[in-house]
Amino acid sequence: MNQLLKGKTILITGSTDGLGKLMAQDLAMQGAIVLLHGRDKKKGKSVLDELSKFTKNNQLKYYNGDFASLHDVKALSEEIRQTQKQIDILINNVGVGSGKAPKVKREISKDGLELRFAINYLAHVLLTEKLLPILKPGSSQIINVASVGQEPINFEDVMIEKAYEGLFAYRQAKTALIMYTFDLAERLKDKGIKVNAIHPASLMNTKMVLEGWGYSLTTVEQGAEAVENLIFADTTGEYYDGKKVSKAISQAYDPNARKTLKKITDKLLKDFLT
Repeated sequence: MNQLLKGKTILITGSTDGLGKLMAQDLAMQGAIVLLHGRDKKKGKSVLDELSKFTKNNQLKYYNGDFASLHDVKALSEEIRQTQKQIDILINNVGVGSGKAPKVKREISKDGLELRFAINYLAHVLLTEKLLPILKPGSSQIINVASVGQEPINFEDVMIEKAYEGLFAYRQAKTALIMYTFDLAERLKDKGIKVNAIHPASLMNTKMVLEGWGYSLTTVEQGAEAVENLIFADTTGEYYDGKKVSKAISQAYDPNARKTLKKITDKLLKDFLT
């Protein structure tokens, strides 16, 4: 057990399955106050009971919210703010994969946005921005679960209404999340709040990966170990590949591209950030 995490409040989105669930279990075993999240109340209650019993940690709590709905994400953030005094570690883990090969149809969120951009990027930004007031200056941190799979954002067609391809949609959204990570780290640097992005492991044996690819290359245990290692890293504004600091694609470091992304993001989220 790592005593450094005992009593720390850790929110892990998408923690009723796969990587998120394993991280929740590991961190609960170390005495953390773990806030679970999912989109299915029945499943969430089941996982909460399972992990509470397994870890013998009675400080776990479940929150429900569908990341395909920005209205849900806003409500989720407000519920968390009303019930928690502070968040020490926010792990933005929710994600939707590239879809089942070989052909993936374009899907839209409940707000009419391209689904992968909405879930893998916009929902994370909204939740994070809404929770910033309860992150503790000087010690809190944000970890964004990204991917080594990245593509330059097509700012002429961010919602990919032309020539849709599921893998590109997934990778574009992950690039956006990394770009947001870099910008947010700079914004919060003076407050002492660390912000990093990570590719935990390649094609872990999660339900999402197996449904989309039909095989896996690594395990959720490897991914969880990498993310948990990042909790203790003394860095901010970095992109990690596993346990090592790495480099994202070049667009992620382009200030003009990041400025363009922020403008688009602010416009799409303006009705939800108030």
